[in-house]
Amino acid sequence: MADEEGWYTDPYGRHEARWYSDGRPTKLVRDGTVEGYEDPPDQPPAKPPVPVPSPLARKNPVHHGEDLRRADAAERDDSYNPERASDEAWESFPEIGPSD
Repeated sequence: MADEEGWYTDPYGRHEARWYSDGRPTKLVRDGTVEGYEDPPDQPPAKPPVPVPSPLARKNPVHHGEDLRRADAAERDDSYNPERASDEAWESFPEIGPSD
């Protein structure tokens, strides 16, 4: 647990979870969703700490954008068509006529 950081079960058994920073227990503790402070006791841990997820992570899972849609997606055809893309690119250039 040299560089671990995050919520772990409280190895002292006083709280549901204790925040670890740089592999060491801190005074930040949690019981359910209520957080508080209590210095780690001056005794060896009763059991090894186990990582626990944050209550917010359980309520709001990360989706990495696969659940997002554009507001105008219903009106758009988002499938890529290389021919259409080429036509649209060429149409963006102004027509150049012979110089006078």
